[in-house]
Amino acid sequence: MTASSSELSQERAAVADACRRLGAEGLLIGTAGNVSARVDDRVAITATGAVLARLTPDQVTVVDLDGNVVAGDLRPTSELDLHLGVYRRYGVGAVVHTHAPMATAVSCVLDELPCIHYQLLTLGGAVRVAPYATFGTPELAGSVLAALDGRSAALMANHGAVTHGRTLDDAVENALLLEWACGVYRNAAAMGAPRVLDERQQGAVIEAALARGYGATQPVPSARPVEEPEPTKGESR
Repeated sequence: MTASSSELSQERAAVADACRRLGAEGLLIGTAGNVSARVDDRVAITATGAVLARLTPDQVTVVDLDGNVVAGDLRPTSELDLHLGVYRRYGVGAVVHTHAPMATAVSCVLDELPCIHYQLLTLGGAVRVAPYATFGTPELAGSVLAALDGRSAALMANHGAVTHGRTLDDAVENALLLEWACGVYRNAAAMGAPRVLDERQQGAVIEAALARGYGATQPVPSARPVEEPEPTKGESR
């Protein structure tokens, strides 16, 4: 099944909106980075050379899952193979790649961002750092895909970060969470050796989150009706 033109139009606008938001949050600068969203067997993806913080829908190209351009006048990002690889392997709905400053800094030092805060469990736990490879190459795409196994985020050594999600909003939120976590790690490391949550602690968080519906709004439980007292002898209701 293929996506309709109206769906593609909406996705192109959504990708542009996501880029502008990430730019406003400081995760994108200039033309560095790329964002995509999938609808059925089509992918709306940022064009190469576009200034992402000012991206417009006409700077988002549509390709099929083989990378053939089916809509748009601009060549897609050089990381097209990486995005398509994520879609093929993990079946997600959106991918975000940034050169966010905190994430990039951590990728230059660590082989893995440890689980220093329970919110990292939203991304699957400790975030792996894919080995360095030249941008836009099959080697880079392959190493990032491996680093994403069981995770919704990965760091790219001396390069940046990749997140994915069921929706474009999810992928963007994951990128923001990863950048926050990298900042927390950097600040903690400046004061000493950061403590890391062990498997028991991580398991307890998962159990508590499932039991409490963590991360979703919930209505206030309705008050139990007040039971009227039984009438006294000779009294009617």
